Amino acid sequence: MNAETDARDPFLEHRRLLFATAYRMLGSVADAEDVLQDAWLNWNGADRSEVRNPRAYLVRTVTNLALNRLTSARATRETYVGPWLPEPLLTSPDVAEDTELADTVSTAMLVVLETLSPVERAVFLLREVFGYTHAEIAETLDRSEASVRQIAHRARSHVQARRPRYDADRAQRERVTARFLEACSGGDLNAVMELLAPDVTLWSDGGGKVTAARRPLHGRDHAARWLLGVLAKPESAGAVLRGATINGEPGVLITMGDVPVGALTFTLADGAIHDLRLQVNPDKLRGLTGGPRL
Repeated sequence: MNAETDARDPFLEHRRLLFATAYRMLGSVADAEDVLQDAWLNWNGADRSEVRNPRAYLVRTVTNLALNRLTSARATRETYVGPWLPEPLLTSPDVAEDTELADTVSTAMLVVLETLSPVERAVFLLREVFGYTHAEIAETLDRSEASVRQIAHRARSHVQARRPRYDADRAQRERVTARFLEACSGGDLNAVMELLAPDVTLWSDGGGKVTAARRPLHGRDHAARWLLGVLAKPESAGAVLRGATINGEPGVLITMGDVPVGALTFTLADGAIHDLRLQVNPDKLRGLTGGPRL
């Protein structure tokens, strides 16, 4: 396509939205990119003269492709080694400044969305995030409007009961992140523990491929000692920790030789870190390379 055609193509115009839709549905950068590739092929083969609303058509295509992929992925995740965490995603600062958008792509929210059924997840996102009407969602998912209303109510109640409660603004999160980085880089156990809530939980996802805890670690002493122990291992020599905007929030990017090897995100409440999520599975770090995806 030439530049003029490229600029007018609805798929490219809405690509950021389509990627965000697929990523929220799947919690996987790799799968979201595959869905977009399939959607692009579908779009190229469509009779566009019959498409009255390209944006709605494309969102519907991506949603259904992601729904099919998520349904099949559930079986795979049941045999996953250790805790399953979504793939981290580098995001631009403007996403972090958009509180609503940042919340819906946060690691904590993606973990909550993982507890929904595939259909509940699709309905929740289309309704609560993208503002589609029940009738529009019913058409997208080929279900009755009454059914969609019931699913939407059930999914919303489920998410509201489980979604994390934040009380920290971005400036406070950045200050805590900077202190946490300094404490971890210096191997200062007491400084790390001071930042953690007494009932903190640490989840680490290595997928059975790299060092990670097979079960969640509870309590500040257990979590802090394990984390600093991993950073002190010989195989961690040369690891560099730096602040980065990950999934719409200040987080920690871990690199070795400029290659991402991990991402750490957390939930902050009452000035303390309550949840730590460490993604180190090498197969799930694609979203940390090549710059912000959102």
